[in-house]
Amino acid sequence: MAIFGKKDKVSLDLQSISTLISEGCEIGGNFKAPAFARIDGQVTGDVTVDEGLILGEKGLINGNIITKEIVVYGTVTGDIKTSSLEIRATGKITGTITTQTLLVETGGVYNGLLSMGVVE
Repeated sequence: MAIFGKKDKVSLDLQSISTLISEGCEIGGNFKAPAFARIDGQVTGDVTVDEGLILGEKGLINGNIITKEIVVYGTVTGDIKTSSLEIRATGKITGTITTQTLLVETGGVYNGLLSMGVVE
């Protein structure tokens, strides 16, 4: 139960997914989703998701990402702008990250520049 009537935050991993790119699917070009998305395939282009993004273990994004929150199990080559970023043990990111919060599990890999503060 949350203190002072605040609602408990539901983990991104438990959100209902409105858009799914399955393993084996490939998208060439920019991708935009209105709510929560999960990518287990490959996207070559920029990704914009209004609410949250889960990049699965087999997921690969070659492009920039803008979303409110993201959990990375797969591989990203590109810049990320988000309020909340979690790099899981299998996650790999190369690029510039702009975020308010960052969590990196043991085994997670990040190479690039990091800027922490309010995301515009």
